[in-house]
Amino acid sequence: MHIPVLLEETMEYLLPFSNKNFIDCTLNGGGHTKEILKRISPKGKVLGIEVDPDIFENIKNEKIKRLIAINDSYSNLKEIVKKENFGKVDGVLFDIGMSSYHIDSSERGFSFLKDEPLVMSYNVEKGNKTTAYEIVNGYREEDLANVIYEYGEERYSRRIARNIIERRRIKPIRTTFELVAIIGNSVPSSYKHQKIHFATRTFQAIRIEANRELDNFIDALPQAIEVLKPGGRLVVITFHSLEDRIAKVFFKERQKNQEIEILTKKPVIATNEEAKDNPRSRSAKLRAVIKL
Repeated sequence: MHIPVLLEETMEYLLPFSNKNFIDCTLNGGGHTKEILKRISPKGKVLGIEVDPDIFENIKNEKIKRLIAINDSYSNLKEIVKKENFGKVDGVLFDIGMSSYHIDSSERGFSFLKDEPLVMSYNVEKGNKTTAYEIVNGYREEDLANVIYEYGEERYSRRIARNIIERRRIKPIRTTFELVAIIGNSVPSSYKHQKIHFATRTFQAIRIEANRELDNFIDALPQAIEVLKPGGRLVVITFHSLEDRIAKVFFKERQKNQEIEILTKKPVIATNEEAKDNPRSRSAKLRAVIKL
């Protein structure tokens, strides 16, 4: 089960009131949306966007009242709003990153702890044509090393890329465990005894590349500001430094242009109690702005 992180903090900054309309750009299991819907009753609606077709079907089958659920990428936010004739809204929410479903149940190779096919795509059907398999087995060495370094901030990116190339010359790399073994052979033994698993950064990088996560986020942020009413609020929850940096820089630029006001001088993080109950929340950072 995907537990919504920073739920109370999200409501505090999003400020959902009766009969207002909101957009949840990352619907997922509907945790944030269900709480928003409670607070905007009896007539308020949520336009919920979910890129993964399996997660979308699950939430759609719940038949949640006053939820308009769309299976698409939030990079198409303005187009979706126009198509659904949803109009300007009082708040937009992004909860960026993987769902617990992707790690626990999807069988698409998101976890380095399970032996699964190298896919790592949220939705191949919706234009997500690049899979982890194609990245690992098709990218040039330099391009692969750059992806691992830039998106995973992995210091041994060159070694890992070189060993991937050497291994795939013999036969294609098809599974997560095959990739983990190559990564393990590319890093010093001391690297394997750190707090973070030695494959974490490489898997993160390949997942981000496969789904164009950072590009989609960059594309979606200005659209989110555009679909807000004056006084409307945008809340963004991120889970690693690359996403948080994008949001931070974007908000500073837009505040300088007097388009928004930043409500969170520093990112809001989980309480000790939430971090203990839901370890996923430990890396979450919330930033919020209001449209002027």
